[in-house]
Amino acid sequence: MNDFETGPAILQARNVDLTLGGNHILAGVNLTVNDIRRPGRTTGQVVGLLGPSGVGKTRLFRILAGLDAPDSGAVLIGDPPKPVERGMVGVVAQSYPLFAHRSVLSNLELAGKLAGLSDGEAKAKAFDYLKRFGIEDRAKLFPIQLSGGQRQRVAIAQQFMSSGHFLLLDEPFSGLDPVQIQNVCDLLAEVAEMHELNTMVIVTHDISAAVEVADMIYLLGRDRDNAGKVIPGAKIQAEIDLMARGLAWRDNISTTPEFQEVVREIRIRFATL
Repeated sequence: MNDFETGPAILQARNVDLTLGGNHILAGVNLTVNDIRRPGRTTGQVVGLLGPSGVGKTRLFRILAGLDAPDSGAVLIGDPPKPVERGMVGVVAQSYPLFAHRSVLSNLELAGKLAGLSDGEAKAKAFDYLKRFGIEDRAKLFPIQLSGGQRQRVAIAQQFMSSGHFLLLDEPFSGLDPVQIQNVCDLLAEVAEMHELNTMVIVTHDISAAVEVADMIYLLGRDRDNAGKVIPGAKIQAEIDLMARGLAWRDNISTTPEFQEVVREIRIRFATL
């Protein structure tokens, strides 16, 4: 018996299609992220978007964030759903870009003021996020004085200052050793549990890390004809519901046979994407 309920859709891509320079990049991409509710728990959503290099993940990433528009189709966020616009979805790039000449607190305050908050509202919200992320003692430091993990926390908090509950992360595990990857997984789980509507979409090549932290995984790839030739235009080829498989919200999951089987399943599927 499942210990969760599926609420309304809070992020949707509907028939997203994109052609660039005569190349068909995305072909009717459909995906839905629902508000997942667990009685007595605060549970946000963590979604993994996986696919081979060059398949169109970055283009879909930018469309989901409202940074680019598709040729057709739409991305809707929230309940009730609204067409996504730039600024509604936070974006955390691999390098965790912050203003080097501003303190941690100033970076967050600026993001809040650009989102329309008053000086007082921005300061109060910034201090709240610093406290939630356990870095309030770093408020007066500059980005160069932070560790990589601390910069990542500030970058995520910065995006939540202006974008509400929706966050896209581009390759958050890239170049990290196993201990650092585990730290990032722990952080993402922590962020998800801050608010029921917190929703993170992680674009990554790291299958194991994605399975460890996500509750749902989408595989982006292209169809093939009868001769095995790739048909241009990527779409969602598979949905892997880790909640239904009992693999979400578990500690030390990477040591279980079920985890290894899902990772193996995805790796085999990658060869056909």
